[in-house]
Amino acid sequence: MSEAPPKSVLFACNLNSIRSPIAAGLMRKRYGGAVMAQSCGVYEGGYLDPFMVQALQEAGVDASDHEPRTFEEAMIDEFDLIIALTPESYRAAVALARDRGARVEFWPITDPTVEAGSRDARLNAYRSVRDQLDDKIRSRFGPLLGPT
Repeated sequence: MSEAPPKSVLFACNLNSIRSPIAAGLMRKRYGGAVMAQSCGVYEGGYLDPFMVQALQEAGVDASDHEPRTFEEAMIDEFDLIIALTPESYRAAVALARDRGARVEFWPITDPTVEAGSRDARLNAYRSVRDQLDDKIRSRFGPLLGPT
């Protein structure tokens, strides 16, 4: 890959409650200070999801103080890469980044809340999202930013 690694990455989903905070937490854990990683959502109404917190805690990331925010609150001018995890966030990111010079990528990630089974089945859906995001981050950024 010939492009320079990003200095800042904004992960975006719909409510900034599950997918984007998982991705940002994993990115910060993997690359520390080499890259600023944050998250946001398209819509207001996000919440601190206890399954998200637990799935990240199992990966060594503390997300217990996560406060959901929207694109408007994220100051997207500070980011040179926006990774959208839902179709809605992709459309919003493309529109907002158009005149700002940020690159936009789309990583479609399944919503773990569609799992309606037992508590364990639901938590496993969150773990699956976590692992999928970790694999994508490692594959996309690999050794360009630091140890894997």
